[in-house]
This record gives sequence, C-alpha cells and structure tokens, in this order.
Amino acid sequence: MRDRVPSDVNLPNAITTLRVLLAPVVTVLLFESGANARLVAFAVFLFAALSDVVDGALARRREEITDFGKLVDPLADKLLLVATLIPFYLITLRQPDLGMLPWYGGISLWVLAVFFGREALVTWLRTAAARRGVVVPAKKLGKWKALAQSVFIGSMILWLAYRTAATERDWAGPFNRFWAGLHGWFTTVSLTVALVLTVVSLVVYLLAFRRVFKRAVD
Repeated sequence: MRDRVPSDVNLPNAITTLRVLLAPVVTVLLFESGANARLVAFAVFLFAALSDVVDGALARRREEITDFGKLVDPLADKLLLVATLIPFYLITLRQPDLGMLPWYGGISLWVLAVFFGREALVTWLRTAAARRGVVVPAKKLGKWKALAQSVFIGSMILWLAYRTAATERDWAGPFNRFWAGLHGWFTTVSLTVALVLTVVSLVVYLLAFRRVFKRAVD
C-alpha cells in the first residue's frame, strides 16, 4: 500500500477563497433576466453560505486556523452580502413589480444602509480596538444576525426567480396566488428579523467597544 502523501494545501483557506470568488458569480447571475439564471444564483449562494460553516469547523478540527483565515473569512461574508444586496436594490428599483414585498415594496436604500452601515462601523471599531492590542470576539448574537441575513438573502433570490418565472410564463390561478402570498410574507418576515438582529447586535457591540475604549483610557 502506498503511503499517503502529505498536502501543503490548507483546505479551510481554500474553501474561504472559493467563497470570495463565488460572490461576483452570484451578482452576475442575479443580473441575468431569466428565472433559470436566478435559480442557479440561489444554488451558488446556498453553497457559499454553507461553506462558511464548513471552513470554520474544518479549521478547528484540523488545527489549521491561520491569520489568512481570520482576515479573509469575515471579508468573504461581507463580499457575499454586497454581492446580493446591491443587485436586490437595483433590480427592484428598475422593475418595482418584480421584487414587490409586503410592507417594504422593493428593497429600499435604507435597508442597504442598515446592513452595510453596521458592518462598516463594527469593522472600524474592531480595527481601532486591535490597534490598542484588544481583540473583541464575535458575539453569539452576531452569528444569529448572520444566519438571519442568509435566510433573507436566500429567500429573496428565490422570490426574484419565482416572480421572474411567473412573468415569463404568465402563471395565474389560486395556487400561484397562494404561493405568492406565502413566499412574499416569508421573505418580508425574514428581512424584518434580519434588520432587527442587525441593529440589536450593533448596539451590543457598541457597548462592548465602549467598555474596551474606557479601560484603555483609564
């Protein structure tokens, strides 16, 4: 039997890098006008979102936690957020009926401001704390926030795919109305939960950073 040849490839880092590369793929597919392309976008997003769980678990199990992974993993998450939310905003801006949701209508600019503003502010505060030699670990609430955002994004991609198919194929009838109502409200609720957790997690981080900076001054 041949001996196993050791590999120099860091598998968790390779998965993280793949997630970075998949982000623009999702963007391109979302901007395609056909329903099939948007279904593929959902499949790519789902793979990328699940890989976020896999690479962290592999890194811990294989003891391959690296500075590269610590830096690029959260960057990959933010890129995936940008890669989906900006197309959502532009698509629903150009075609309001396509992405119409209960309560919200389309994806408005203020929704992007909440999501992106939170990420930008927390990243800036983390950097400022790191310069003082303090690392503020991720909070459990932040992980719930990330999960809620992923559920909303996945549901919104499917919503756009469904609405595109309904327009292309002129779907009508009671089942179509039922599904439109069910899926539309699920997406609305998931967006609401994601927004609430985004704001609440920001407040929790602000309080944590306040304590860090106060100790640094004292």
